[in-house]
Amino acid sequence: SGLLQPNVDTRQKQLAAWCSLVLSFCRQSKLFTLDVLEAQESAVFNNNRIHRKLSVEAIQVVFEELRKTGNLEWLDKNKSRCLIMWRRPEEWGKLIHQWVSKNGMVNSVFTLYELSNGDDTEKEEFHGLEDWMLLRSLQALQADGKAEIISMDDGKGVKFF
Repeated sequence: SGLLQPNVDTRQKQLAAWCSLVLSFCRQSKLFTLDVLEAQESAVFNNNRIHRKLSVEAIQVVFEELRKTGNLEWLDKNKSRCLIMWRRPEEWGKLIHQWVSKNGMVNSVFTLYELSNGDDTEKEEFHGLEDWMLLRSLQALQADGKAEIISMDDGKGVKFF
């Protein structure tokens, strides 16, 4: 049965378990956007071994829960596509800033491309971060006074403090 438990306590535990499952699945697959219908077919919501899959309604309940915790944002009114944040922008910002500090590059300027796709960041967890998420992470750092987003000839860049 692709339904969530009717009992409130059991249901909360079940929802929490689903949320953490979805976040680790997205983290392992480095997914930043999800489509509800595609998600239903993915391994996370679909257990072929026992022929069980979570219903679209139930998936939306799980996604709504993730939205409440700040890990998800809907991209459309129909709630069919969403941005998934297995790390919140502040957390990414922290990781990026730690890397900058650790490598003695405070006061340096980077393009967004260098941070997410440069050779220097290949071993870092934020390598491959999608632009929208990278930008939000840097905005969080900027709000903290640890970075300044600047316009460059070929797009945006960032200076770290």
